Amino acid sequence: MCSPKPREAKIDRKFGLRPMKSLRKTVIAALTALLTPSLSMNAQDNKPDMPAPTQDAQQQQQPLPPADTDAAAATNGQATIRIPVNQVIVPVTVKDGSGRLVPDLGKDEFRIFEDKIEQRIAYFSNEAFPLSMVILIDNDLKRKDAEQVAASLKAIVAGLSAADEAYLARFDQFFHEGKGFTKDQVKLLTEIKRTELDTEPAVAPPSAPMNEGPVINGHSAIGDSPNVAPTVNIVKGQTTKALDDAVYSAAQLLKDRGRERRKIIFLISDGANGIRTNTHDYKSTVKELLRYGISVYSVAVSSAYFERRFSRLVDYAHDSGGDVYFAAKRTTMEELYSRVTEEARNQYTLAYSPTGTNGALDYHTIEVRVKREGLTVDAREGYYAGAAPH
Repeated sequence: MCSPKPREAKIDRKFGLRPMKSLRKTVIAALTALLTPSLSMNAQDNKPDMPAPTQDAQQQQQPLPPADTDAAAATNGQATIRIPVNQVIVPVTVKDGSGRLVPDLGKDEFRIFEDKIEQRIAYFSNEAFPLSMVILIDNDLKRKDAEQVAASLKAIVAGLSAADEAYLARFDQFFHEGKGFTKDQVKLLTEIKRTELDTEPAVAPPSAPMNEGPVINGHSAIGDSPNVAPTVNIVKGQTTKALDDAVYSAAQLLKDRGRERRKIIFLISDGANGIRTNTHDYKSTVKELLRYGISVYSVAVSSAYFERRFSRLVDYAHDSGGDVYFAAKRTTMEELYSRVTEEARNQYTLAYSPTGTNGALDYHTIEVRVKREGLTVDAREGYYAGAAPH
């Protein structure tokens, strides 16, 4: 490194001076340099006033309030929903005649109605939002279906982004909780592998640890080891599987995940449901889904399609604004998983403050239309008073 210069050299460089032999000249030059900034400032003050910004320019500089913005704010590449709590949020999926997502619609191409009265769209976004997902797996499938599901589950992780979070759970007669929400895809894969390979018996109480594989007639769907205490029984030809309770419990896991995330239940099942087994009926379960803005995306395994037992899967998907898919084989399942995550993440988001409707009604209908012809619109069809989707 170079040796530091003498203090005199630093002073000369600061004031723009050169070495002078005369002390008088040095003092005069220093005073001149010191006075120069002050003179420059006075000159600046004496300049004519600049014209004030126009009203349009001032409006451009001011951020729009959340209720009037046409685009969501981005955080780490992910959009963030900022909507007043008194507004109704409506996620909307739009597809063309071939079932492909339509991503290029603008705010002015949508119309939204509550109780057949058109509402003003206060918020619009076509940004992709992070997912909070409960992967809800039917724990009592036929052997072939269970093997296809077990072999396909890893494909779910491939459809997740770094900002998404997932919770793996199972159900039969009871709801079996998982290890909690995680964004760690390696951890999620480990849970999936445990679900595939572990053959410990299911236990009766709800919230049992996730430590057993799918059960078929008292045997593991993956291996030949018998399960000692199967939790699902066939009583007089009727299943005791509690699908309604499982969806209800999944909704409770999602309800506090926040308005800034898409909340979905990824339901993989044959659709069988023991009506008398459930504590919560269909209506109360759907009410919870609508209360917390949760959409159900159902994947019906092959036997459900061929035996026409998937009506419950269709109903939950339809009434919550989700979708239903039918899988005839494992490779089809893997393809469907990526379609589900893509569709859920890339919905349009509309929000409005109800105007002109009867606030005394318990339930309010919602209808979303688009002006462009030949498109299919999927959205939840209503909400309950005091429980606007959020």
